Amino acid sequence: MPDLRPHEYQAPENLLKDKVILVTGASDGIGKASAIAYAKHGATVILLGRSIPKLEAVYDEIEQAGFNKPAIYPLDLAHAAEHDYQELANILHREFGKLDGLLHNAGILGELTPIEQYPEELWQKVMQVNVNSAFMLTQAVLPLLRNANNASLIFTSSSVGRKGRAYWGAYSVSKFAVEGLMQVLAEELENTSKVRVNSINPGATLTAMRSSAFPAENPESLRRPEEILAAYLYLMGDDSIGTHSQSIDAQAPSK
Repeated sequence: MPDLRPHEYQAPENLLKDKVILVTGASDGIGKASAIAYAKHGATVILLGRSIPKLEAVYDEIEQAGFNKPAIYPLDLAHAAEHDYQELANILHREFGKLDGLLHNAGILGELTPIEQYPEELWQKVMQVNVNSAFMLTQAVLPLLRNANNASLIFTSSSVGRKGRAYWGAYSVSKFAVEGLMQVLAEELENTSKVRVNSINPGATLTAMRSSAFPAENPESLRRPEEILAAYLYLMGDDSIGTHSQSIDAQAPSK
């Protein structure tokens, strides 16, 4: 990987011109900010999320800004099954014929509690949303990613998915699994396609999930989603061709 620091990347205005990009968890937080940024840089964005009103608000914001008209695809990842992802892939194939990028952003926190006391049903839900849905969606749309000239697949990781931390339970374990999924898939695709696969750790960011995990934290100490998008743009655009199987931080390391 070159000396470039992705969190310092400055994206050209037409970075994503003519690209079709799918963003999960696009209704708010980092997903919303990323979707708007991708549209701003020329992409046609498919907004996937659970809340139709929230997705419509993002849609309106993109359209009112004069960017390419996005698409909305409501889907509850906690309950979606293989056929739901295949239906999405079929629609994308019919409408676009390809997929230039996929940002797996959707995720849930679960509870911060000891493993010994972790509710089994919640454990299964966190794994379903954070890991299983990413696996099934990737599997369904991989042929579309292969149809693009240079496609980018981005998984969302976490610092607790690189080093386990007490009480982070299913969330931490799910992010370890996401890192593993990224690495396995990246090695499988390394010499067989033009699909590059990486993960990104957003770091401490002002989101609803962060507030749930750290309710006493001063929000003014955190960066907003709009302020951490350099790495998201870098990985999605063609300037990152050759960057593969990397775990990247969206923010500079703390000094």
